[in-house]
Amino acid sequence: MIRRLYDWTMGLAGHRHAFWALAVVAFIESSVFPIPPDVLMIPMILARPHLAFRIAGIATLASVLGGCLGYAIGWGLMDSIGRPLLDFYGASGDFEALAARFNEQGAWAVLIAGVTPFPYKVITIFSGATGLDLVTFTAVSVVARALRFFFVAWLLWKYGAPVRRFIERWLGWLFTLFIALVIAGFYLVRYLA
Repeated sequence: MIRRLYDWTMGLAGHRHAFWALAVVAFIESSVFPIPPDVLMIPMILARPHLAFRIAGIATLASVLGGCLGYAIGWGLMDSIGRPLLDFYGASGDFEALAARFNEQGAWAVLIAGVTPFPYKVITIFSGATGLDLVTFTAVSVVARALRFFFVAWLLWKYGAPVRRFIERWLGWLFTLFIALVIAGFYLVRYLA
């Protein structure tokens, strides 16, 4: 099923309404859809590199708005929609443990999920369910999603098709490593000072 969704999403990249398709995919990916918007962004940018940053902007805006939908699901529909979605992504068992501490570190969780392969939709739902401040959630979501999508757009604009395989295979893990190093640095400074 995931492979068919992936292929269908890839097919949208060449459609005459590709920008709208990207907005829809980025929006629903932030709350329920399993395929990331990068799948659409990459071929769109390779086909029209002069529009790379517009494409990244569309993905960022739609993703943040979709994240607000995920927040609303967690806030108002946790039992009916949120829990089944978290079950689908294998994250419901962690909810009780995470909810107790989430608001202390919630901004970091949103940032990490926004730029790494961790499903952003899980954090959007957690954020609403635990009542993370909506302004904090939105601001950090804008930063995280823009960082991710504009970096991908810049790489494709600068290096073109040769960097595509690298992005698809390694970029999410490099973001994860970078975030882990930043967090480790903060902890070292905090505990060594």
